[in-house]
Formats: sequence, structure tokens, C-alpha cells
Amino acid sequence: MAQKSKTQNFYDKVADVHHIALRINGYRKSVSKYLKSIDLEIDSDSLVLDAGSGTGIVTSGFYSAGFHPRKTIAYDLSLNSLKVSGEQFIKDKKTDADNISAVQGNVLTLPFADETFDLILTCGVLEYVSLEDGLAEMARVLKKGSKLVLIPVRPSIIGSVLEMLYSFKTHPVENVRQISQQYFNIVGNYKFPFTEPMGWSKMIFLLEKK
Repeated sequence: MAQKSKTQNFYDKVADVHHIALRINGYRKSVSKYLKSIDLEIDSDSLVLDAGSGTGIVTSGFYSAGFHPRKTIAYDLSLNSLKVSGEQFIKDKKTDADNISAVQGNVLTLPFADETFDLILTCGVLEYVSLEDGLAEMARVLKKGSKLVLIPVRPSIIGSVLEMLYSFKTHPVENVRQISQQYFNIVGNYKFPFTEPMGWSKMIFLLEKK
């Protein structure tokens, strides 16, 4: 049996508590509100990837926004996080659990063919890896002209606290811009209102594959 990485082991241990914290902070509502405001061109034939899905908050927000793709892949390094998210999807009437598949793995080695997905969602994951390698791999599996909703940790006091708690490294915003433009056109840049707790630590880049 392969040895767990430090990151996988950490999230396997904290998955339940982490999920509760995100629910209390209203992350799902914030994500849903944003996704409702943009045209993602998702229909019943679309394939969606939540890369680094964690306990499923972003996927749940996506479905709460009213999207109904053919299938969504919840992809994460932590098996326990995938277990928690699966349980939540089944309980949630707004989430189409039958059409969500859990896949365990590393975001730097996505087990999917080139240009598979019509949309990729990713939140707070690329802070654990090389930003260029992570974006290149996501660009590989995304169809040309399709969108990546990138939700990075933004540099801030809260971001610095999260760095210590979760052992990751926040990427400077300018680095995110420059590296993203190697593979994508930046078609949107969103800052959550400060009244929403998600805005204390996260921002959004809406990217379109070149």
C-alpha cells in the first residue's frame, strides 16, 4: 500500500471539522452566488471537474447555483474528504449525487485524457503545488475555450494564518496572473464582499483556455 503524503494524512484527519468550519463560514452560499452571476455554458452534456474538491463545498455551491451537468468528478487527495463529501451530496436535495463520481489522486497527475472537461472548479489547492505545473495540468484536461474557475487564497492576514494552520504557501496575485496567461485568457477577476467570510481569505480568477 502506498504511503500517504503529509497533506493527504492531514486532510484525512481534519475532514469532518474542516467541513463544519466551511459550512459555518457560508462558503457554499458565496460560491453559489458568484457562479449564478456568470455564463459558464454548462448543459446536460457537460463534464465538470472539481479539482481538489475537499469536502465538497464548491461542488455543492455549483449545484446550488442551478447547474445540471451530465457528470461531475470530485477529485481530491484525501480519501476521508471524499467520503465526507459523498455523504453530504446524498443528503443534499439540491445536489445530484447520482451524477457525481469521487476520484482520489494528485492534481499534478490528473488521470483524464486531454480536453475532457467543459469546466474545472478549483479552490485552495494550487497553494500546495507548483502553480505553473498545476495550471498546465488543468489546462491539459480542459477543452479549448472552456473555463476554469480558480479560487486561490489571497495574500492577507487571514491568508497568513491559514498558511500556518494548513501548511501551504499563498501565491502572489501577480504570479497567478502571469502564469495563468500562459494557458488561459483572464476573463474575470472577482473579489468577494468583505461582509462574506470567504472574502477574508479567497478571491476568484475566471479563466478561459486559449
